[in-house]
Amino acid sequence: MKYYIIAGEASGDLYGANLIQALRKQDPTAEFRFWGGDAMMQVAGTPQRHIRDLAIMGFVEVVLHLRTVLGNIRFCKQDILAWKPDAVIGIDYPGFNLKIEKWAHEQGFKAIHYISPQLWAWKKGRLKGMRRYLDSLCYILPFEQDFYAKNNMPQATYVGHPLIEIIQGRPAEATLFPEDPRPIIALLPGSRKQELTKNLPGMVRLADKHPEYHFVVGGMSLLGKAMYDRFIDPSANISVVFDQTYRLLSQSYAAVVCSGTATLETGLFHVPQVVCYRGNTVSIAIARALVGRRINHIALVDLIDDSNVVTELLQQDYNDQRLEEEFRLITLDTENRQRMLDGYRRVEEKLGGTRPEGANLDFLKSTGASLRTAQTIIDEIKK
Repeated sequence: MKYYIIAGEASGDLYGANLIQALRKQDPTAEFRFWGGDAMMQVAGTPQRHIRDLAIMGFVEVVLHLRTVLGNIRFCKQDILAWKPDAVIGIDYPGFNLKIEKWAHEQGFKAIHYISPQLWAWKKGRLKGMRRYLDSLCYILPFEQDFYAKNNMPQATYVGHPLIEIIQGRPAEATLFPEDPRPIIALLPGSRKQELTKNLPGMVRLADKHPEYHFVVGGMSLLGKAMYDRFIDPSANISVVFDQTYRLLSQSYAAVVCSGTATLETGLFHVPQVVCYRGNTVSIAIARALVGRRINHIALVDLIDDSNVVTELLQQDYNDQRLEEEFRLITLDTENRQRMLDGYRRVEEKLGGTRPEGANLDFLKSTGASLRTAQTIIDEIKK
């Protein structure tokens, strides 16, 4: 069968690579055409569009890049019509993918969405349309089960979170800086240029105050080295490693993390963290108006546990004084570190992260979210 897969962000690229492998396992004749990044390229060849050209986040930012967005939509529709896949599968990236999936359904293609939009937080009005044009929706957060049950979405299927199989199945890797005995502090400023611009400067100033630690930025090569050099002086107490975030987290004592999937990744590596985020003022104001009081958290670990597992410093609260205070709590306060680690374990259990003693990657791949999602997709196509 032929699968057209669209991932528009770094996390979707990672999930897409695992999904492609799971689909091949169940469908040896599978053919793929995709939008994605380096992870998907390693398993499926050249993308139709690379995620480096797609990562636009925020209401204002989308308007500023509207010509590019519309051009991508037009190209995607033409490409799907020319290739005629058995299914069009959007991975997260809802602003783009839901438009394509609606159109694909109207053209007679199976329309499947993997990683639910945060409808429980905002844009619940999308549900009515999604019921009509999505043949299947695979969602990954445990609290979403109650939401979709209450809102009559029979084609919604809970598949579990793909990060469990990805992170728990990783082999041990060599130490990043064997010559430096200082504890490593991971700095994860985001995967988009606008996130980097807003969030990295504060992290750099924190590093300048603490020579007792080795601060390491988890960089992304798709943004380019020059982008990081704009903010990091060569003499600063900071190193940058590219495309090795998981290796970095596996060796870190603590982390300062831009809100997003990285907050959950950091939690699953059991690394105490402070979550920080600065965004476009207008975009944030619009988002807050839409969300209202429906959610109390933005960090995934807090959302999943419905508690304050980690501290979230957002907009004006993300300042040098508050960051310094919270940094000391995650590095020097043993009781606070343990409280956070206990919260991470609860999150892991809620995501189904427990497995038999000694079980390895083969066990995870035979029971994980990617395989369940692949089976759901194949079953839908065969209907």
